Amino acid sequence: MRRLAQLADPYIALLLGTVLLAVFLPADGRVATGLGWGTKAAVGLIFFLYGARLSTRQTLEGARQWRLQLLVVLCTFAAFPLIGLATRALVPHVLTPGLQAGLLFLCLVPSTVQSSIAFTSVARGNVPAAICAGTCSSLLGMVATPLLAAWFIGGQAALSVDGLVGIVCQLLAPFAAGQLLRRWIGGFLTRHHGVLGFVDRGAVLLVVYAAFSQGMTEGIWGRVTPLRLLALVGVEGALLALMFTVTWFGSRRLGFVRADRVVAVFAGSNKSLAAGLPMASVLFGAHASLAVLPLMLYHQMQLIVCAFLARRWAGGGKDVPAAGAGGRGGDRTGERDRTAARSG
Repeated sequence: MRRLAQLADPYIALLLGTVLLAVFLPADGRVATGLGWGTKAAVGLIFFLYGARLSTRQTLEGARQWRLQLLVVLCTFAAFPLIGLATRALVPHVLTPGLQAGLLFLCLVPSTVQSSIAFTSVARGNVPAAICAGTCSSLLGMVATPLLAAWFIGGQAALSVDGLVGIVCQLLAPFAAGQLLRRWIGGFLTRHHGVLGFVDRGAVLLVVYAAFSQGMTEGIWGRVTPLRLLALVGVEGALLALMFTVTWFGSRRLGFVRADRVVAVFAGSNKSLAAGLPMASVLFGAHASLAVLPLMLYHQMQLIVCAFLARRWAGGGKDVPAAGAGGRGGDRTGERDRTAARSG
């Protein structure tokens, strides 16, 4: 029971509660209009804070292991998308076109920053490399994810003029502003990371409520059956297992030490809920609820499995350096990292 309690994430319960609220009390009329503007502001705030937290110095420290970073990038933006495209064979017998589009979008989202770092720390892996992997994936995803979504998904995520303006104004500009201001506000954000975490999560909940409310008013959920959702869970479980296998044995084949293989597994198989949800709201509009559902399910699945693996690997392997560069510093940050993993 204790282990089950450790795996439980209260934030996931809040996400599910937000979905149920949108199902039974969707926003419409003037409320929906105001919520739309509020969502745009929330998305901008998320990416501003996202940019302000990413450390260029820590990224450069981890970039020395370029082969590891290249492996993570290839897994995130090459292997995942190819697998996502292959799932088109599951339509219409296993997945609906809408759910498959959401699954493909999941495969295009960048890797996590917080979660991959936290799990790497717990498993006594190479934390600087994990920081670099998550940061590089996020930076690349700012451009790659919208372009790949427009290319592979087409109609629902097409890059119209309005879509390009939305990406620039709601994603790229706030992110760049956060990076530029990091020098002056980085210390403040670090000291108040706990409070700002609530701001982050509250903004994501607002995005979820807006997306599912619009889905309800558009009648999208009438086309999704419980059997289809169960099939989606099965497909995502197979996807996660496949990426764990590819990253673990692929990194071993390349001769990486165990500490770096831990990074490859966590950074190469995880997908960012914090980045993916706001992107979906900008790219998919009225179809965002179906687009984000696969990502939300996958996120919870990866948290449970990665938490189990991180604890299992915590004491294994003599070639694994202590998290964070060889001392007990990783132990002091371990608890904070485990908390941060829940918002990745």
